[in-house]
Amino acid sequence: MTVKISHTADIQKFFEEAAGFGNDQGSPRLKRIVLRILQDTAKIIEDLEVTDDEFWTAVDYLNRLGGRNEAGLLVAGLGIEHFLDLLQDARDELAGQTGGTPRTIEGPLYVAGAPIAQGETRMDDGSEESVATTMFLEGQVLDLDGKPVAGAIVDLWHANTKGNYSYFDQSQSEYNLRRRIVTDAEGRYRARSIVPSGYGCNPEGPTQECLDQLGRHGQRPAHIHFFISAPGYRHLTTQINLSGDKYLWDDFAYATRDGLVGEIAFREDGARGVSGRYAELEFSFQLQKAADADDEQRSHRPRALQVQGA
Repeated sequence: MTVKISHTADIQKFFEEAAGFGNDQGSPRLKRIVLRILQDTAKIIEDLEVTDDEFWTAVDYLNRLGGRNEAGLLVAGLGIEHFLDLLQDARDELAGQTGGTPRTIEGPLYVAGAPIAQGETRMDDGSEESVATTMFLEGQVLDLDGKPVAGAIVDLWHANTKGNYSYFDQSQSEYNLRRRIVTDAEGRYRARSIVPSGYGCNPEGPTQECLDQLGRHGQRPAHIHFFISAPGYRHLTTQINLSGDKYLWDDFAYATRDGLVGEIAFREDGARGVSGRYAELEFSFQLQKAADADDEQRSHRPRALQVQGA
């Protein structure tokens, strides 16, 4: 027999007390959010008849998730980060802020303060030259009319051939495969790097543990992350997933979107001064005008290695 008590006045009053509504201290905003979490959690427990064993297993899972620093990974894997993009898209459409390169998820692996270069740069430290395919990446930053945006900052980062990111992978040099490029007078940026590999969740980690229970894989296609910013324009958080990858349209993090597929071409003609096989990838970005100063800034989510002014 199902018993439900969360709707009663006594329980609601109890939750309000637990959420801090009985005092004038703290954050009113957080109190509202915590109250809703308490109310909705109680309703889930009742409606789905969650057992004590199931509840405490979930608590243990959250402890392990945080202990492995995988909360950001799970948020992406369950589609919540993609939902935030879809919600902002809907808000933008309602406000008439449309056009330009689509946004997509940032992911949890950005590191602030990468070296900055004018116009062009090399991103890799040469440590994988014997196994990696050299990649030449270039494009322009444009406005919605197709005019170049000079002085824009293209902040980009990607994985190595093993699917690992510097800073989080201590075997890589500092800021390997992470750079900021200031666009030239034609809005152009150029980078020499290596073709990144896709990656999967740690098979022994809590994110993959959850995905296993959902009957899902935890694989991502090869991709390159971008922050694009310029005075007077909306900050753009996006990434391009590389054509030809097995998981291009089956990304566990739901980051692949129409307009965000990078058509990578492999050549072996020596034209770039590289012996053997190399890759070329051209991708340009279109920015919307900023409605206000806040529009020009990236979100204030906590990130690794926050550097003053980075």
